[in-house]
Amino acid sequence: MFTFPELSTGPRQLPLLEVDEELRFFSSNAATQYLFPVINLTENGQCQQLQEWEATRLLPTVHSLISNKTVAGDLKQLLKSQLQELNTLLAKNKYMLGEKLSAADITIWSTVYPLYYNSMFKEEFLNENKNLVRWFEELAAAKAFKEAVTEWGGSSIGPFAPVSVLGLPQVLNISTPVSSPDEGAQEGPTAEEIQQAGDNWLNGLQKLLPPLKEEKKLLPVKGRKNILITSALPYVNNVPHLGNIIGCVLSADIFARYCRICGYNTLYICGTDEYGTATETKALEEKLTPKQICDKYYQIHNDVYRWFNIGFDYFGRTSTPEQTKITQEMFLHLNDNGFISTQNVEQLLCKNCDRFLADRFVEGICPHPGCGYDSARGDQCDKCGKLVTATDLAQPRCKLCGQTPVLATSEQMFLELGQLEPPLRTWFSTAEVGWAPAARSVARAWLRDGLRARCITRDLKWGVPVPLEKYKEKVFYVWFDAPLGYMSITQALTKQYESWWRPNKEYDVKLYQFMAKDNVPFHAIMFPATLMGVNKGHILVDHLYATVILVFTQSRISFLEYLNYEEGKFSKSRGVGVFGTDAQDTGIPADVWRFYLASIRPETSDSSFSWVELGTRNNSELLNNLGNFCHRSLSFCANTFKGVVPEPQLTASDHELIALINREIKSYVNHMEKGRLREALRHVLSISRLGNQHMQAQQPWVLLKGNEEERLRGSTAIGLCCQIATLLCTLLAPYMPDTCLKLATQLNIDREVMRINPENPTFHRYLPPGHVIGKPEPLFAKLEPTRLEELKKKYAGTQAERENRENGESKTENTGGATVAALEAAIAKQAEKVRQLKASTKDKTIWQPEVDQLLKLKAQLAAVAKTAPPAGATANTGDTVQSLERAIAEQGDKVRKLKASTKDKSAWTPEVNVLLDLKKRLAALQVNAK
Repeated sequence: MFTFPELSTGPRQLPLLEVDEELRFFSSNAATQYLFPVINLTENGQCQQLQEWEATRLLPTVHSLISNKTVAGDLKQLLKSQLQELNTLLAKNKYMLGEKLSAADITIWSTVYPLYYNSMFKEEFLNENKNLVRWFEELAAAKAFKEAVTEWGGSSIGPFAPVSVLGLPQVLNISTPVSSPDEGAQEGPTAEEIQQAGDNWLNGLQKLLPPLKEEKKLLPVKGRKNILITSALPYVNNVPHLGNIIGCVLSADIFARYCRICGYNTLYICGTDEYGTATETKALEEKLTPKQICDKYYQIHNDVYRWFNIGFDYFGRTSTPEQTKITQEMFLHLNDNGFISTQNVEQLLCKNCDRFLADRFVEGICPHPGCGYDSARGDQCDKCGKLVTATDLAQPRCKLCGQTPVLATSEQMFLELGQLEPPLRTWFSTAEVGWAPAARSVARAWLRDGLRARCITRDLKWGVPVPLEKYKEKVFYVWFDAPLGYMSITQALTKQYESWWRPNKEYDVKLYQFMAKDNVPFHAIMFPATLMGVNKGHILVDHLYATVILVFTQSRISFLEYLNYEEGKFSKSRGVGVFGTDAQDTGIPADVWRFYLASIRPETSDSSFSWVELGTRNNSELLNNLGNFCHRSLSFCANTFKGVVPEPQLTASDHELIALINREIKSYVNHMEKGRLREALRHVLSISRLGNQHMQAQQPWVLLKGNEEERLRGSTAIGLCCQIATLLCTLLAPYMPDTCLKLATQLNIDREVMRINPENPTFHRYLPPGHVIGKPEPLFAKLEPTRLEELKKKYAGTQAERENRENGESKTENTGGATVAALEAAIAKQAEKVRQLKASTKDKTIWQPEVDQLLKLKAQLAAVAKTAPPAGATANTGDTVQSLERAIAEQGDKVRKLKASTKDKSAWTPEVNVLLDLKKRLAALQVNAK
């Protein structure tokens, strides 16, 4: 346990570990990690991840609480949620990570300390968390902890103070990850920076960047930087969830939008991955053909991505003639070059179906000890989450017919990766410099273990056929053909895909690929090896950005490979988590989702989804920071200067501010160019905070009432703040395109203005003298904690559990009318969806499933209406002649309209049955009355 000695610069304000004169730690987190070097026996590196959670989540929240006299309710709610998570963790263990003390315990204990020893905080935040209090008191009673606290002085503020020994707050903002205080305090701008700030301010945009040039065709251009961007092709057998969105398509979209404001010639493509076992399995579940499944889910994916404002240049699919042609050509080149071999493989054969079974077509009892789940798949067990080999399943059965399969031999084709390993290693040694750490580590692990031949064919029907007579009944394994989908999708758009993928030497084309960590082996090893084996001059990936797995969890402390949402592990197949369609239904704008997901983008470790944090980020960073600054700046301009932006008469202090902003812009560009999108976003928010601080320091509302000199300073402050708002509009555009379009309208600027120069990223005068802005309006709305709590409850559990819960709640309503009303609303919504689909396509396979769903809803309504009291009756008085006659008249009119609108008997038969039932009840009532 390290101690807290007196510091020469003041009282005990921060813990300090002094190793020697050259090495000091001012952070308990950093110090404990130093004292416990790399000794982490916990599974999946949980200790390091828990410490990062403490540094970037818990510590900033606690610091904000104890350093502010007035604390917003959402901040308190966030802290309560975090402490409840710790309490849940300690319900199972003596310490944070098991039965042994870890560095995480020491770090978190020092963070919780000021809450425990402040009676008000303890009452409000700790007392209800019994496990956490028990843990804290046990550690506090330990001899080492007692000695350390005694030497430190035992102050109730713990390791916090309003100002640290470094002269800066230890934590600047709850949404900004903690930077290490060991890096030292940031110094003010140098004389050179101030001079450059003044020079660049006067240059203007036109001198910094050439005018935007629109290309007629999306092809590489000589003399320009050509950027080819792909995001991993999502499987088309389910609705995309938020992990898919931030890990792949949203990250790539943010980067593509950044490239465009830099003036790069940019092509961003993606599409659905449609072949393989997963598609066939889903088709069996929904009793459709694989083609029908692909058509259905392609539209769902397309709709979700459009709602999220994902700006693909083209969103294609792999079940196309272009895909077949390119995949078969690539295979034949590999075969001709000697990189294809054949091997006999033992597989499960279903004699009843007369077919070899792919892993997902086999189910049985999980072989892992302590599990025993009886519906484990041949590739993975959904209960324990562990990988499974189909032949290891106990009591295996064919998913198609339920019969027991037998082991048999099938001849398959293999790509000889071992032969391609030497050139792959040579290429990787230089290429990895531009890759994300997660991508490098995965690729290195594969290369460290050595490469072996890998099967590229399957005994399936749905896929690209192998173009050899002997193997014509086989298709290519999806891992082999899916990456080639980037080329076929490019071909479907441009008809000249080789211009991008096999460019002439005089064209500068760089390939950027975005994906989740589990896709790295295919893009870092198999795909490049395939292209090397083809040997036709295809470009290889220059920059590979992989995120670690995004964790959806109510208890936000979660670890790699464990995807938790409330009490169950995240599962796309079981519908656990938050999906794209869910995000649309919340009513929260797409831009807020984009901002929040980008701000928690997992770049160095797992990240977690939290409804409470979503509200906190929206209310603090967007509403109170960014939105407040822009709206105040433009409102002052509109109300005081009739919308004409005052020309700033810059002073030395203004140049210092611009120099500080320039630092943030340079950091923004540096992080963006390296694919660190979350880090780049931090610098945008820092610029907004600088703007807010400048406005508060200048107080233009006071200066504008003073003498001539003061009024000039006041108008300069407003003019400079309007220019900063324009800069923010530009830098934030990749993250929040809709919001920035609104802000651009208020600023009265066009796309030509919203640009930055990556070669000279500086703040310049965006708005010319005399520029007139539009009408200022608020950009964001508050998310109420009560609404977020409702959403958290609504989306807990699996999709099936949600539906059961909603049905159960509707049945407990006081009247039957609530159930009828809910179904009628669902029918109206579904009918509108059907109308839009029919209007957008003539392909019946796309809209027929939605029509079937509509009919199901109508049948449910009929069943509910059958048991519900008629309109006008009450639970106490029962049926009346008048109420039944009125209900019969209304139902009869409904039946007539349905029969007139459609000849489909299934659509109106349920309504006829309701009408007949009402008539029977009326007849019975009349008989009883006599």
